[in-house]
Amino acid sequence: MKSKEDLLYDWNGGAGLSTAEGRVPVAVLDETLRDGLQCPSVVDPPLERKMELLRLMAEVGVDYVTIGYPGASARAFDDVVELAKMVSAERLGIGLTCAARTTAADIKPIIGAAEKSGTPIEVMAFLGASPIRLYTENWEVPWLEQRAREAVSITRDAGLLCTFVTEDTTRSHPDTLRRLWEAVIAEGVKGLCLCDTCGHATPRGVERLVAYARRVAAEHSEGVCLDWHGHNDRGYSLINALTAAEAGVDRVHGCVLGIGERVGNTPLDLLLINLRLEGQGRRPLEALSRLVELASEACRIPIPVSYPVFGRDAFRTATGVHAAAILKAERADDQWLADRVYSSVPASWVGKQQSIEIGPMSGDANIRHWLRRHRAPATDEVVAAVRRAAKSSSEVLTDRAILTIVEDLAKESAANGSRA
Repeated sequence: MKSKEDLLYDWNGGAGLSTAEGRVPVAVLDETLRDGLQCPSVVDPPLERKMELLRLMAEVGVDYVTIGYPGASARAFDDVVELAKMVSAERLGIGLTCAARTTAADIKPIIGAAEKSGTPIEVMAFLGASPIRLYTENWEVPWLEQRAREAVSITRDAGLLCTFVTEDTTRSHPDTLRRLWEAVIAEGVKGLCLCDTCGHATPRGVERLVAYARRVAAEHSEGVCLDWHGHNDRGYSLINALTAAEAGVDRVHGCVLGIGERVGNTPLDLLLINLRLEGQGRRPLEALSRLVELASEACRIPIPVSYPVFGRDAFRTATGVHAAAILKAERADDQWLADRVYSSVPASWVGKQQSIEIGPMSGDANIRHWLRRHRAPATDEVVAAVRRAAKSSSEVLTDRAILTIVEDLAKESAANGSRA
């Protein structure tokens, strides 16, 4: 064995998103404070909470954050201004964006917020492009082109960058996309955002769309960036985002805990974890648990117990075979091994640790480990009593239940001793 990594044979083919061939690591844009807040079940956090979220996003290596939709209301505008000031004053090192329809009424508030805060803000100007949307709205493609050009030119003339966002890109006709993309590239757009607005795309569709967009962009300019923005209606959002990154987009979007419209967006937290696993840079993830917990609290969205990495059960086991392997690694004082023998994501990456508990499927190794950890006597009598309770239970035993067994045996032993 050359190294511990040799213990993990990888049928995935290794780091599929590595920076080989001179590719720059994909950038990550957080949409929690815009698209995430469009979820009907969330609460729009107060400004102070938004500031805390931004600080943690910077700490875990998020590159860009959409800090709001200032054209929506006076409060939204004021929050954007204050957030932009804070990011600049605290030198958080994250780029700022704001969403807008392709209208002056939406773009001018972003320009105003940038001027008032003294901080550049990238305009993410969106416009529906799919046949079903055009039919519903009674729109014509020439009219779409005019709106797209005007949006980019207004932003450009104000000295700000603009990314042109085609809503429902994954259900849009290639001829319509080409016409709009060529128009905005001619106006000096920074980038094109490919949106899976309705969560329609499969990974194969993502590959084909990104390849087409790269080809069109390369025909007209070498400096146009590509973004990917996905939703989770079919459960594909995370794999689609990773596929888009591998296919060559420059920036992928997500929201903490995947909150957002309908069933939500790409989960930013899991995106960061998987980019790390795929060899995309070394973003520090120790603060990611705090970011997830804060977003859950601030937006009042509970974290499912089985949510990957950050759910309560992510690193808990009460199964005898699993626990025995983890405990063997721990007894060998090999935390690297203990963190990976039954986990594809190391708990230590996010400041957590493997947890061994006792339930109906537990063995004596679980019980002895629990007793040692709680400095309780691990006699054969105690182990047998806890085992009986676990095997007759329909769920994992609580710490209180196990301690009660230990205490009752101690009292019984003391009573027998005094009678003797």
